[in-house]
Amino acid sequence: MIGPMRLGSLSLSSNLFLSPLAGYTNLPFRLVLREVGGVGLCTTDLVNARSLLEKNPQALKLIETRLEDVPLAVQLFGSVPEEMRDAAVYLASIGVASVDINMGCPVKKVCKVGGGSAMMTELDKTAALVRGMVDAVKIPVTAKMRLGWDDENLTAPDLARALEDVGVAAIFIHGRTREQGFGGTVNLAGIRAVVSAVKTIPVIGNGDIITPQAAKKMFDETGCAGVSIGRGAFYNPWIFQHTLRFLKSDELPPELTFSERVRVMCRHLDLMVEVFGEELGCRMFRKVAPWYAKRFGPANEFNKRVVQVSTRAEFQTVLENYQHWRQQFLDERGELLPRFQPPEMIASFMRDPASTTREQIPVPKGPVEVW
Repeated sequence: MIGPMRLGSLSLSSNLFLSPLAGYTNLPFRLVLREVGGVGLCTTDLVNARSLLEKNPQALKLIETRLEDVPLAVQLFGSVPEEMRDAAVYLASIGVASVDINMGCPVKKVCKVGGGSAMMTELDKTAALVRGMVDAVKIPVTAKMRLGWDDENLTAPDLARALEDVGVAAIFIHGRTREQGFGGTVNLAGIRAVVSAVKTIPVIGNGDIITPQAAKKMFDETGCAGVSIGRGAFYNPWIFQHTLRFLKSDELPPELTFSERVRVMCRHLDLMVEVFGEELGCRMFRKVAPWYAKRFGPANEFNKRVVQVSTRAEFQTVLENYQHWRQQFLDERGELLPRFQPPEMIASFMRDPASTTREQIPVPKGPVEVW
């Protein structure tokens, strides 16, 4: 179930993947996850193929990387075969390990130009586009899709077969339709149907992987070859290493210490400043820090201050003041008093992932929330 895997010609250390989260899976976040450990392949935010070919600065920033950020896949969207092919060739030429094609984004501005989920409605046209990309590069080309446009049009199995025939290395399948967005629960039977539809390529399941137990449920009930994690990684950057341990030993590690969570949060901020500069990096971190704080226990004092920081020094002041304020909720050993432990809904999710709604562990606010 768990362990190394191959993605076409690419060898991966684990079959756990980071899903693209628009606005979040940037270089600093990917580096944090790699340092924490357990992830086999990270994928960038979706990148417009035409913008990439035009060397648009924003597109180039989305694919920014470092030697430590390997192996790396870049996710492309677009509907013009020549642009998608040429963008894939460019990415292969600069050392990107894999190219992923976005066929799942439900955002109107993506679909109206024939990209994202719209690609699931025209199988022959989509297969021809993908064949052009596969034939043009030696690196693996993969596809990320949903189950279909809506419940009446579950085209994923047929599309997966068509893409296997033209040479894709793997299928990533989010177990919801375009119509669902992120609402409702993931359809594991729908993912299983895609697994059954292909003969030789791996299928990687995606959707609602918030805990190691949810990853195991995905493996057990779908037969998928790997799992891809999005908001679960943003909620808990340690989820990959915890999932590896759970799937190998059926044991969960002890709860991480507050100091370890703070250490990684501060490392994340340092990387944001390195990559984006202090002002922009701190401003972007305003939406990141409260997610770390979800496991701090009482954190309202921290959250209302951290969303105003503009410099690293301001962040350190906020953190120091919060650590002092937080002491009132600790026992003599420095541990959170039982009544201030993180919410019971986390424990309930571990018992039954389907019982926990999107509102309880929401999609991060920003462009990703409409995916």
